[in-house]
Amino acid sequence: MRKSRAFLGLVLIGLAACSTGGFHRSSDGVFAPGVSGQSDIDGLIIGHRLMAGAEYDLALKAYNRAAAQQGLNIDTMSAIGSANLKLGRLNQAERWLRRATQEDPTFVPALNNLGVVLMEKGQAGEASAFFERAFAADNGNSDEIRNNLRFALANLANPADTVIEDVQTFSLIRRGAGDFILMTDL
Repeated sequence: MRKSRAFLGLVLIGLAACSTGGFHRSSDGVFAPGVSGQSDIDGLIIGHRLMAGAEYDLALKAYNRAAAQQGLNIDTMSAIGSANLKLGRLNQAERWLRRATQEDPTFVPALNNLGVVLMEKGQAGEASAFFERAFAADNGNSDEIRNNLRFALANLANPADTVIEDVQTFSLIRRGAGDFILMTDL
């Protein structure tokens, strides 16, 4: 019995060594595809899916991986800023979103999300300016941005009437690949 187990073990080891995967992880070997070759996995897509599932911390990690793979571009900076916003890290979100808007002053999701960050920080004047820029860059096609702008202007006109808890009702909406809009329930 002991000899047959030893023989079976040697046969299995020999078969594993002869397979195309061998003892190392490759995409066509005995291990799961994509385990070692993660360059074919788009961190932005993974991050977007995690954001949709309210897994913001994991989404941030996926966006950071995307930035390491693709470099810091408008999509990765905006995505990192959006994830930080959802995590309540307003200063970090503001920093990333400002960088994104400097990179492309017409990138609607970054403009809108920066407006949301500024609203959360109580800076309604600057927030409304970013909402206006987002609305103009989107050619007025987004009701969500219009509502965000309306809310910011109402807060600017009469801040006492606007309850700060209403700012918490913003939600992140994905529009296409890498495009996000934050909308409010107002």
